[in-house]
Amino acid sequence: MKIWKIFQKKADFYGLGNKYNVDPLIIRIIRNRDIIEERDYDKYLRCDLNEMYSPYLLGDMKKAVDIIVKSINNNEKIRIIGDYDIDGVTSGFILCDALEKLGANIDFDVPDRIIDGFGLNERLITKANDDGVDLIVTCDNGIAAARQVEYGKSLGMKIIVTDHHEVPYDIVNGEKIYRLPETDAVVDAKIEGDTYPFKELCGAGIAFKVICAVSERFIPDEKERKDFLREYLGFAAIGTIGDIVPLKDENRIIAKNGLREVNRTTNLGLKKLIEVNMLSDKEIKSYHIGFVIGPCINSGGRLESAMKAFKLFRCKDEGEAMLMAENLKALNDERKNMTEEFSKYAFEIIDNEGLYNNSIIIVYLKGCHESLAGIIAGRIKEKYYRPAIALTDGETMLKGSARSIEGYSIIDELIRANSIYKEENGEELIAKFGGHKMAAGLSVEADKLPLLTEIMNSFHDVTENIYDEEIMIDVNMPFSYISMKLIGELDMLEPFGANNKKPVFAEKIQRIERFRVFGKNNNVISMRIISENGSMADATLFKDKDEFFDDIMNFYGKSKINDLIQNMECDIKMKVLYYPVINEYNGTKSIKVVISNYMWYN
Repeated sequence: MKIWKIFQKKADFYGLGNKYNVDPLIIRIIRNRDIIEERDYDKYLRCDLNEMYSPYLLGDMKKAVDIIVKSINNNEKIRIIGDYDIDGVTSGFILCDALEKLGANIDFDVPDRIIDGFGLNERLITKANDDGVDLIVTCDNGIAAARQVEYGKSLGMKIIVTDHHEVPYDIVNGEKIYRLPETDAVVDAKIEGDTYPFKELCGAGIAFKVICAVSERFIPDEKERKDFLREYLGFAAIGTIGDIVPLKDENRIIAKNGLREVNRTTNLGLKKLIEVNMLSDKEIKSYHIGFVIGPCINSGGRLESAMKAFKLFRCKDEGEAMLMAENLKALNDERKNMTEEFSKYAFEIIDNEGLYNNSIIIVYLKGCHESLAGIIAGRIKEKYYRPAIALTDGETMLKGSARSIEGYSIIDELIRANSIYKEENGEELIAKFGGHKMAAGLSVEADKLPLLTEIMNSFHDVTENIYDEEIMIDVNMPFSYISMKLIGELDMLEPFGANNKKPVFAEKIQRIERFRVFGKNNNVISMRIISENGSMADATLFKDKDEFFDDIMNFYGKSKINDLIQNMECDIKMKVLYYPVINEYNGTKSIKVVISNYMWYN
């Protein structure tokens, strides 16, 4: 059930508005993002790079830097091992490219999604050893690879883990026993007892911190060092936004300043990726990273190899970079078509079998490419507002991804289910898993899937109200309050994402005029809407026309639909949630609102 609620947080909106020379409404929205202290308003609005925390507050950072610097000075062979998603690719690029420029003998490798699965593994370690690698540095993985690290150390290699995922643990007699890999250094803010003030950096954020620390040893001049780090700040922003970590505190500073670097990037591969997606004349914002550029970066690792995106960002030849960028875009287009097909398949299974009533929806998708499992699990979560696991066939067992909702830590529940089974049967229920509260990956033997489903749906301490999806409204704002200046000030709140959602405004509508439908799939609705107080706005709603008509008919009957089709004035009362934007057409700018949700009322 969707529940609309209005934020009721208090602050001196007018006083702070005067101080920062912004509309009080801007202060109200920032307060709604749980900003309380005045210094935090200042930090939120300024996003000053000087307010980033010292990398040396991360446990083992000094150890890691000492080892890396010594390896560079001794010309030892270093291999960065990343992961096949956007965070793994960007963190791998940051470490590999920056350390090479600082003099390292370095290269990059990444797991094969089909052959290896997630993270550091024996095949990659054996390959590194055969290639004469002296030091392995992981990024965006490794914290759950205790056994693999032990194997690498037995071969005589040095191993540094840089990661941001939760430390795996077992529950023994009700107590958490953490399983840390015994490496030469582990850099992960989520390690129990780590003193780093901010725990939500992504893999690319951690990699950027490592480069900040290492570069101090080689580039003593502060201005020269800042110039050196600019490009990597941009890639840290791409990883931060793409990995959907909370855009608050230090992540907001990285994303805000990093997006500026993305918009003026000199990286040939990134420029070509922007170009093939028709974004060269646009300001790149968090939306473009999350829904255009990011999926292209991910598509290589999903359907072929993550090395495609990595090599694109390292490419120095313009023609070759263009071909590589076009290839990634084509892969992403293919991925989108496959996702649509198997999402529909998943919804049919869930609806036919009544799985939408379960505490967690677990669905097996025969024939689905395993790289799509995470996207489909996310779509299931959005449609049914339930934590979801989508599984398909791997090389030897089922492999899949999980996505969760607020109030349900998917990694804790997987650990819980595994511990219960292990305690009773003396073996693992889940062959391999890792992740964090909102997302995880796992592998499970096919014959154990029914047990996994049964155990995870038997936890009766999961409270029912977590399945009520709360949509929080920032302000009830009449259309007459919107201005070009206000929309400009709303841009100050960018980048939007997790924990800094795009503001939501509400208004009551009593009439629709100028109704039109666009798009090859009839899923873009344009209309003029008139509010209760008589103010009007041109509005766009991205929704299938037939679904919209069905909603109207179920509440009002068919006559209202006829009025709309005939483009007559139609008295329809509905509450809308919206966001104002500036529309530019033939050099003329105008204000319109984009409707994100609606409900009827009498």
